[in-house]
Amino acid sequence: MSSIPSLQLNDGYHIPQFGLGTWKTPNEEAPALIRSALEMGYRHIDTAAAYNNEEGVGQGIAEAGIDRSELFVTTKLWNERQGFDETIKAFDESLAKLKLEYVDLYLIHWPCPQAGKFLDTWKAFLRLREEGRVRSVGVSNFRPSDLEEIILETGVTPAVNQIEVHPLLQQNEMREFNQKKGILTEAWSPLAQGGELLKNPLIQQIAQKHGKTPAQVILRWHIELGSIIFPKSTNPDRIRENADIFDFMLDGEDMSQIATLDAGKRLGPDPSTFG
Repeated sequence: MSSIPSLQLNDGYHIPQFGLGTWKTPNEEAPALIRSALEMGYRHIDTAAAYNNEEGVGQGIAEAGIDRSELFVTTKLWNERQGFDETIKAFDESLAKLKLEYVDLYLIHWPCPQAGKFLDTWKAFLRLREEGRVRSVGVSNFRPSDLEEIILETGVTPAVNQIEVHPLLQQNEMREFNQKKGILTEAWSPLAQGGELLKNPLIQQIAQKHGKTPAQVILRWHIELGSIIFPKSTNPDRIRENADIFDFMLDGEDMSQIATLDAGKRLGPDPSTFG
């Protein structure tokens, strides 16, 4: 595997730009999957309390025997656990399942604006960071108004905002807002859950041009945009193939053509109403 670049977060830490996503990875399958990915050279693992696989992820990390300082581990707080005290309890549970002394990045999974708790939740995140049990704090699926509120009230800007991004939902305005605030964008569902996008004639044409697969072209597109990605797979061959994207670049024409695919097509929930 070619060397994976790292990006600097606004708090001074660095995050690998590419990693392994574990959404829908069964807990019992996670240890072998994590071991395999780490053996291939992966060093960034993304999980969440809602994925119900933190124990398996932690087991795989422990069994791989990689020095902790070489790893970047992200987990997320689920919606029903928001609120200052509840957030601390939920984090304690996640850390115990992962069997780690700290996590590199902790995210508020969804803003859940109707609940009105994400500001208190963010303050709990800052407490966890002060305690050294979380190195970097961030959010997921936050809108500009949500970000503005927590930054204004606490003076602390999230390190990342993990949002749905793929060629069918390019989120140009949201990504530009993140960049303006010094927030790195992490793209979830980077391949738009496969299927339709991988069969797109334009994507296939660009893939043929570069001698790559459609999936590799889409993942490289994210890298060119400066986003952080962590495609998920339970297939070791696919995991290896996904990471083989650092030996080529898309040119200006490729990027312009992919830009035309933006259809504003959201596959996941709407952050304005979810939760």
